Order: sequence, then C-alpha cells, then structure tokens
Amino acid sequence: MMRNKGLLLGDDPELFRKVWNDELLNRLAGQVDFPNEIVPGSGLRSAPVRLSEIEVAFSTWGMPALTPEQLDLLPGLRAVFYAAGTTKAFAKPLLERGILIVNAAAANAVPVAEFTLSQILFSLKLGWNHVRQLRENPSPDGYRPLPIPGAYGSTVGIVSLGTIGRRLCDLLRPFSLRKIAYDPVISPETFSEFDAEPSGLAELFAASDVVTIHTPWLKETEGLITGALIASMKPCGTLINTARGAVIREGELIEVLSRRPDLTAVLDVTYPEPPAADSPLYRMPNVVLTPHIAGSCGREVCRMAEMMIEEFQAWRQGSPSQHAVTLDALASAA
Repeated sequence: MMRNKGLLLGDDPELFRKVWNDELLNRLAGQVDFPNEIVPGSGLRSAPVRLSEIEVAFSTWGMPALTPEQLDLLPGLRAVFYAAGTTKAFAKPLLERGILIVNAAAANAVPVAEFTLSQILFSLKLGWNHVRQLRENPSPDGYRPLPIPGAYGSTVGIVSLGTIGRRLCDLLRPFSLRKIAYDPVISPETFSEFDAEPSGLAELFAASDVVTIHTPWLKETEGLITGALIASMKPCGTLINTARGAVIREGELIEVLSRRPDLTAVLDVTYPEPPAADSPLYRMPNVVLTPHIAGSCGREVCRMAEMMIEEFQAWRQGSPSQHAVTLDALASAA
C-alpha cells in the first residue's frame, strides 16, 4: 500500500510535540510521508510540501481554523486526525467540504472520568470535610470522624451521559452505589446499558450524596445548575464540576456555599477561567479549586495521539471510523 501524503497542522508547535512526541511521530512516519515541521495556518502557503498532494492532516490543541482560501490550497485533503477533544473551533468548514474529521474525545474522557471517580470516592468519605475540619481545629477535638455516607449504598448523581458520563458509569460498576442520571436527550436503553436510573434534575440534586456535572456548554445548558438546586443537596453533599464553569450560576453557587458550610464544591473549571482575582472562590473553605487538570495532562496526552494513529490505520484500510465528527453531533458537542 502506498504511503499517504500528510501534514502536521498546529499553531502551537510546543504543545503539538507534547501530544505527538517523537516516538508517536516515528510510528506515523512508517505509513505517511510528511515534513517534520509543524505548519501553522498562517504558514500554510510556505509549507515545505506540495499542498495539492496532501491527503491527511494530523493535529491537536492549537489546530488552526482554516479559512476557505486556505482550504482551497488543500484540494486533496480527505481526513483530519485531531488528537484532542472538542472540534467546534475549526470543524464546520471542513465537514461541509466532505473532509473526514476524527477526534480523540473518547481518549480525553478517560482521565476526566478517573479524576471524577477519585473525587466521588473521597467525597463519600467526606474527605474534604475532614481536611477542612482539621485545618480549622488542629487539635484532638478536630481529629474526629464526621457522619460519613461511605461508598456502599450511597447515591451518585450524574448530570449528562455523554462520553465522559458513560465512561464514569463504567468505572463506577465495581462499587455498590446507586447511580442516577439526568440527560433529556438519550434513550431509556442507554440509561439501562450504563446501569443508571433516569432522573429529573431537581430530583437528582435532592437525592444524591455526590453530584457530578458532565454536560457540554451550550446555549441551552448555560446556567443550568442554579443555586436552588445546590441548596437542595443533602447535608455534607459534594458538587463536582469537570465540565464547563458556565453551566453553573456561579454567583448563586457562592451564595449557597457561604450559608451551607457543610457542602463542598470541587471545581476543576470556572467561568471565567481562571476566576477573577477578587473571586470568593479562591478563599472559600468549602471550595476545592483545581486549574482544569481533569483532562489529559502529562503522559496522558499521548493516549489521544495513539488513538488517532489507530483511527488513521483503520481509515487507510477502508474501515469506518469509530470516532468521526459529524455536523449533527457538532451542534450538541462540548
């Protein structure tokens, strides 16, 4: 089989090489002819290759949003393999030209679900509550257990059963926990497949020991999580957000947490991100802030490139892609 002509596309070469390291590029080079240079959108015309011969492109975070004029320079482009998650910033013009886009959202979902699992289990032991109690009262009196719900028979509420929510459901299977989920657009069969009970949003917040948010940021979901929902949570409940900060009404969250010190919010995302310098989130004792680390970090990023190599190999052999992006799916994607 002849080698395909390819291009490494990216506006951030340093970030590109973190995801596509030398080992992975060497694996790719066995099947694709490409210049060992990351080409930014602005440098497309001067790329050291015949653009008219390019069939495939490989990218990651920093993929340029190609203009119609730039796409005209790539008449033979058939597929883009994007080693990252959301493609909203660049995908539509390519898809409208019939160019296949494959992304690694499923690979990026793995560390997010793992991070969430760790926080669920820690929260069901009231881990952050105990840390807070000992910091506020560093004495034998502070060294005492609170009324722990535990990871047996407790209820976990999952907001959205998309790629990450489903992966989380799989990770939760070994634990004797009740899973309830809110997702108004999926079928009853999907709830059953992932062993989750369907629930309304208000019922989910009121019934859950831990609520974890995985909904995409869309016009319809902006501000979805209200202060009233958070205020309805059980005593010592925990709210986890690894989705997007804008799905929570942040001012209402802060107000509820200030009068419900028993509640804990684990926020890996905020809106804006990072929070403004004067945001109370930095100082609230019942808020755990992490700087958007739930997704792929460190060596985890290479998982996304590995998935794209596998997807490229399948495409090259004529097999259907398992992770293709469609225009319909793009409208409801994160």
